[in-house]
Amino acid sequence: METAFFVTILATAIRAGAPVIFATVGEIFSERSGVLNLGVEGMMLVGAVSGFIVAVKTGNPWAGVVAAMLAGGLLSLIHAFLTITLHADQVVSGLALTIFGIGLSSFMGQNYVGVQGPQFAAIHFPILSDLPIIGPVLFNFDILVYLSILLIPLSAYFIHKTRPGLHLRAVGEDPTTADVMGVDVARTRYIYTFVGGLLAGLSGAALSLAYTPGWTEGMSGGRGWIAIGLVIFAFWEPWRAMIGAYLFGGVQALQFNLQAVGITIPTYYLNMLPYLFTIIVLVLATGERMKRHLGAPAALGVPYIRGER
Repeated sequence: METAFFVTILATAIRAGAPVIFATVGEIFSERSGVLNLGVEGMMLVGAVSGFIVAVKTGNPWAGVVAAMLAGGLLSLIHAFLTITLHADQVVSGLALTIFGIGLSSFMGQNYVGVQGPQFAAIHFPILSDLPIIGPVLFNFDILVYLSILLIPLSAYFIHKTRPGLHLRAVGEDPTTADVMGVDVARTRYIYTFVGGLLAGLSGAALSLAYTPGWTEGMSGGRGWIAIGLVIFAFWEPWRAMIGAYLFGGVQALQFNLQAVGITIPTYYLNMLPYLFTIIVLVLATGERMKRHLGAPAALGVPYIRGER
C-alpha cells in the first residue's frame, strides 16, 4: 500500500510538472536576455484554448500543439514590441498581457467548455512499462512529458555551451558590451521573448491536450505565476527548474492522494498546498544568505537604449 502510494505520487509529480517545466524554461530564456515577462499565465491560457480548439477542429492534437505555440508566441511579440521597441515598463506590460490573455481565452473558449477532443495518450513501452515501480514512474507518460524532460538538457547545453547561448547571456548581463561586440541586442531580446512565448503556449497545450484534456476557463490555475517564481528558485538554470517543477507537482499530487486514502483535510487547505510550498521556497531562496548566489541577469528588466548606460 505504501509503495503504491509513493509510486503514484512520483508518477503524478512528473506528469504535473511537465507543463510547469515548459513555462519555466521559456521564462528563463526570456529573462536571460534581460526581458521580464509577467504575462506567462495569459500566454498559457491562450495557448491552452487555441491548441484545444484547433485539435477539436482538425482531430489532430499535434496541430493543436503548433497552434498553441504560435498563439503564445504572438502574444509574447506584443510584450516584446512594447518593452524592447517602445521601452515600456516590463512589469506593467507583462501584467497587462496576463489580463488580456485571461479575457481573450475566456472569450475564445466559451463554446468549448465540456467539449471532448483528441488528446495525447500515455505511450506503452513493451516490457519497460510493465516493470514494477520503475514502469509507472518512468515509462507511462504521454509524449509531451518526455519532451519536457528532453527540453532540460537541451536548453542547459544551449545556454552554456553554444555561441548563441553566450550571446544570450551577454545581452542579459551587459547589453552595452554585447552591442559593442557586434551582438544585435534588440533582435536577441525579440528572439528569446518569442521563444518564451512559444514554450508558454506549449505549456498550455500540455494542460488542455494531455494533463487535463479539455478546456475550462482559468485552467492554468496560477501555474504561470508558479513558473515565474520557479525561475528565481532555479537561479535561472534549467536543471534546477526541473527540480522545482517536480517539487510543485509532487505537492500537488499529494493533495489529491491524501484525499484518496481517506485523510480528511479540508479541501481549501489541500488546494493551497502547492502555492504555499512555492512561496516558502521563494522566501528561502531569496534570503540574505542566498541572494549572493542567485546570479540574476544584471540587465533584467532594464530597457536598452544605444548610447546610454
